[in-house]
Amino acid sequence: MDVECFHCGLKVEEDGEVRAEVDGAERTFCCIGCRSVCEAIHAAGLEGFYQRTPDGTLLAPPPDLPSGLELYDMDEVQEEFVASLGDEREVHLLVEGIHCAACVWLIENALRGLPGVIEARVNLTGKKLLVKWDNGRVSLSRIIARVGSVGYKAVPFDPESAEGVMQRANRELLYRMGFAAFAMMNLLWISIALYTGANEGEYRNLFHWIGFALATPTLIYSGAPFYRGAWSGLRNMRPGMDLPIAIGASITYLYSLYVTVTGVGEVYWDTVVNFLFVILVGRYLEAISKRQAVASTQRLLDLQPKVATRVEGDTEKVAPIRSIKKGEQVLVRPGERIPVDGVILQGGGEVNEAMLTGESRPVVKAPGDSVAAGTMNSHGMLRIEVTGVLKESALGRIIRLVEDAQASKAPIQCIADRIVPWFVSITILLAILTFIWWMQEDFAKALMAATAVLIITCPCAFGMATPMSIAVASGLGARYGVLVKNGAVLETLSDIGHVVFDKTGTLTEGKMTPTVIRGDGVDWRGGEGGDDPRISALLADAIALERYSEHPIGRALVEFADQRGWSRPRQRIEAFEYRPGFGVFGRVGGREIAVGTAAWMEQLGYPASEALMDEGEALSRKGVTPLFCASEGRVVALVGVEDRIRDGAPELLERLRARGMRLTLLSGDRRAVAEAIAERLGGMEVIAEVLPEEKDRVIGELQAGGCKVAMVGDGVNDAPALVRADVGIAMGGGTDVSIASADVVLMSGELEKVHLGIALSARTLRTIRQNIGISITYNLIMVPLAMMALITPLVAAVSMPISSLAVIANAARIRTLFRGSERRANF
Repeated sequence: MDVECFHCGLKVEEDGEVRAEVDGAERTFCCIGCRSVCEAIHAAGLEGFYQRTPDGTLLAPPPDLPSGLELYDMDEVQEEFVASLGDEREVHLLVEGIHCAACVWLIENALRGLPGVIEARVNLTGKKLLVKWDNGRVSLSRIIARVGSVGYKAVPFDPESAEGVMQRANRELLYRMGFAAFAMMNLLWISIALYTGANEGEYRNLFHWIGFALATPTLIYSGAPFYRGAWSGLRNMRPGMDLPIAIGASITYLYSLYVTVTGVGEVYWDTVVNFLFVILVGRYLEAISKRQAVASTQRLLDLQPKVATRVEGDTEKVAPIRSIKKGEQVLVRPGERIPVDGVILQGGGEVNEAMLTGESRPVVKAPGDSVAAGTMNSHGMLRIEVTGVLKESALGRIIRLVEDAQASKAPIQCIADRIVPWFVSITILLAILTFIWWMQEDFAKALMAATAVLIITCPCAFGMATPMSIAVASGLGARYGVLVKNGAVLETLSDIGHVVFDKTGTLTEGKMTPTVIRGDGVDWRGGEGGDDPRISALLADAIALERYSEHPIGRALVEFADQRGWSRPRQRIEAFEYRPGFGVFGRVGGREIAVGTAAWMEQLGYPASEALMDEGEALSRKGVTPLFCASEGRVVALVGVEDRIRDGAPELLERLRARGMRLTLLSGDRRAVAEAIAERLGGMEVIAEVLPEEKDRVIGELQAGGCKVAMVGDGVNDAPALVRADVGIAMGGGTDVSIASADVVLMSGELEKVHLGIALSARTLRTIRQNIGISITYNLIMVPLAMMALITPLVAAVSMPISSLAVIANAARIRTLFRGSERRANF
């Protein structure tokens, strides 16, 4: 008599039998590994695992633990997989050996009983385990060993390994489909023979038994995924689509077996095999389509070079990217992708940053400029000092955000998840009613009609309506520089009715620029100017004095003068005085020079012409800061300095107004300046003279009005307001503060991306509703036809995956949002 292993269920060989006393009884095991795992499970009080394991499930002996577990405790190794190396850490582990919901229960409970583990959550579909732990109380190697002690092998999650797991799963599905195809082709010959007269001849029983021989292994091997899924759903009280498929296949198989044994009636071996094959084809096409639809993450991973040219002294050596450390130097040649985040030490040229910002135009880089991993060095040789690699790079943060968004659930998806089990239960009820109705006329017809109802009713499309849309949208947004942190944001963003903008760095460029210069013989108002000798003569001393100033306006004046060729050779400064809030004073080449406000000129006793004073007041009313320049006791020039309106800001606000949104400008500047900016932008509500720490209070007051509020800021001083808003949108280059505070991160400074994010949200929600509509419409049409016995099980098997493929294809249409003229038309 064959003896099965108490743990894994495999047959125990006589020469390899292992015995041990477990829970007061002697048990037999196939190996020492199974015995150790069983003892560990009982010692932890988790013997309920065996009651939760589906009957007939073979767990297989536990895999070997990874070698060198202690290496995973080193910070240098963990930094490749762990986001933050603080006291509390978080890691995704890829787990081998997970079979069902019972495995999920065992792993989670085994780890929750380990001191220092804060959270343990298993994703059955992705075979991934999320662990949060206190590194001061428990080590990562001990966590992995604990998972191994209950029979599973866990290794830190590597996206490339995960891709391999997906490929293996698809390959296994392909094998099952191929086996079913072989049986189907052979059964077709049997069916042809029976339909052409053999059903009445002496070979009738022979053909029936041949059909049995072909259908039985097909049901066992090719149908195994459906039975596993059905049992798992029942055990967890969450029945899925696998349950009606398993019931339909089993009933048809058992009836055909009854006919084969008794010789009374018609067999349906071909139906069993055919619809298993067709459903597997549909599942395989779904798997391929899903991979294509959510391939944005893999495309982002492909942007990360695997090697870099490390510079050590005068030598250059190609090294794996994982061995590159902060502070080292790498060399990037023209045409190569930049492998790290860093700062250019030598060289320069154009860098294509489209993957980071969505902007296709190359950006000119020079020594001192920052570059990001994954961007393309178009021209010039770059020598870069490394500031971030892999997960610490901007590309790594983008990939992490996209993965989190694709794994998240929107509120509308949670509703769908709750509906699916009821959907399946109603399907089974309808199949029973159909069988009872047609049973009065013909048993075989009743069986086929009920089976068709079980197969054709498809909640799969309903269940994937939301996750597929969110996965496509989040990947597409990242590709164009719009990072969405989770699926709920996409749903919330489409309901926004009030958008609040920070002024400096958001609606304006955040950089002061001279736009008006008035003086003796000079009236320059933002023209090209070039090397104008009158301007050079007028401002030469003022620019020389401002070189000693640290004030942003002073630095802006000097930088602008240098760019325009207005500067003169450095002059000797004999004295320098800075008065905060007023201006600067000093002696340049023996002359007294002063630059600052009208009040500063008045305090120094330097008179100004009435025309210049009137011009200064007019500029103030327009939001432009007037800067007076005095030489030898009198005011000789007026410079108007302003923070320019960001390109695209007026157009963005006009589009938002067209959507009926309420707009507010939130600023810490003087009200006159803020109102002037608002007027130039077409008019909007202004809340001015607000300190950074008060902005979140203002957002809360606006939310109290009952409208959902989005806050658009630079992600640094606006962090509290970004967190408080229903949706926080951060401008800029994806800094750590931006990513931590905002729900949506715009990787470039283009304001157009705010509207693109809102448009992406609206399109995503519309697509979700369309997908739900497709699923409901399909079932409303096809289920009654099946109940009327107008559809065979084979036709049902062909039709069922079509609705899922339609949902996937419709979700993929979101990608058209950013294409060419349609992009402009839809926004």
